[in-house]
Amino acid sequence: MEYTLLIGGQRIATANHAEVRNPSTGELVGLMPLATPEQLDQAVAAAGEAFKTWSQTSDGSRIEACRAIAEAISRHAEELATLLTREQGKPMNGLGSRFEIGGAMAWTRYTAELVLPVEVLQDDNEGRVELHRKPIGVVGSITPWNWPVMIACWHIIPAIRAGNTVVIKPSPMTPLSTIRLIEIVNEVLPPGVINVITGENSIGAALSAHPGIAKMTFTGSTPTGKKIMASAVETLKRLTLELGGNDAGIVLPDVDPKGIAEGLFWGAFINNGQTCAALKRLYVHDSIYEAVCEALADYAGRITVGDGMDEKSVLGPIQNELQFNKVRDLVEDARANGGRILTGGAPMERPGYFYPITLVADVADGMRIVDEEQFGPALPIIRYSDIDEVIERANRNPAGLGGSVWSSDPERARHYALKLECGSVWINKHGAIQPNAPFGGVKSSGIGVEFGAEGLKEFTTIQTVLS
Repeated sequence: MEYTLLIGGQRIATANHAEVRNPSTGELVGLMPLATPEQLDQAVAAAGEAFKTWSQTSDGSRIEACRAIAEAISRHAEELATLLTREQGKPMNGLGSRFEIGGAMAWTRYTAELVLPVEVLQDDNEGRVELHRKPIGVVGSITPWNWPVMIACWHIIPAIRAGNTVVIKPSPMTPLSTIRLIEIVNEVLPPGVINVITGENSIGAALSAHPGIAKMTFTGSTPTGKKIMASAVETLKRLTLELGGNDAGIVLPDVDPKGIAEGLFWGAFINNGQTCAALKRLYVHDSIYEAVCEALADYAGRITVGDGMDEKSVLGPIQNELQFNKVRDLVEDARANGGRILTGGAPMERPGYFYPITLVADVADGMRIVDEEQFGPALPIIRYSDIDEVIERANRNPAGLGGSVWSSDPERARHYALKLECGSVWINKHGAIQPNAPFGGVKSSGIGVEFGAEGLKEFTTIQTVLS
């Protein structure tokens, strides 16, 4: 099936396309349209024209529109989940595609109800000072391949809720579910409020540099985020960048290893480890190190990895060949440097980009599998003996997205959690984001935050009125 762009409410065909294939089977899922620079210009112009009226709509009208989007997604939930599984690979069940579509609806519904009232900063005999928040203009959105539908909603819903219009460019690895999402959304929005273009990375670079874009929001790798930041200089675009992470989890010696094994596992392996805020470095106290390794390996052995369309599958394949090769290379490097493979450790002998759940013990800081973000089903487990020293080691990494502390004493855990240099920190869980809790990174993991009122404010400018 040939998919089209969506510009100004119209489906726009392209002369050229690229294949999108199922990472489980290699079968053709659909043909992604390859937008031209001229079509990008058309999309930005359509969004700019729509902004003139959309930015002037009432707050109540935008609330109702976002509510309508959530209902439209709900009506097409199974269709979207199926398309998502076919192009991304994640299973339909568990924390897979149905879960992702449910998350997209939940975030949309929550964001719809957010309000940013006028703030009165002063009102006395000296005068009155009001702080108003106004929409920015046309927002450019570039989304990744790991959670393509949910992250699209994270970008576009607060943007339009605040009165902006959007041109979204999804990853070329998983463009089809986003195209279909925007088609559905356009059934309830005025033409041009949300437009979708697709293509290879060059069209994303052109979007981020486009003079008609007032703000860029991006979720993806730190190197690409730096390029977007550089391209924003000429026009002083506003930015929200949620970039890569290498989240550390620190297990204190007072835990029950079997009791935390399930939480540790899903903190690391949600979406097959292909999540920015997944647990990617697990530091375990020497006194319980082997017990935690054993408990994690036992739990991993119960998880079925298979084709996402098989209802029995709990985890699916790695999404693409490039990431598959990276995970394999990191594991091989760890093995060559003395890492002990507890589970997995080699590609599965079947079609598709299947790599088993891999736990690697007896590794250390300085090894690639610890220092680099794996973004796949491989977790290094690192031994430590001194808590203050391991906090320092965890903070030495340039990433700062998330972190966690695991302890039977919540107050003790909170004490150490506050010492971690990261945007979000969890106690006795990892990666549990929610729509009312601001989420973003520090250091090389990004700029700005998403979610809640603080995330909505990122899509506004401030105007101060003094009288």
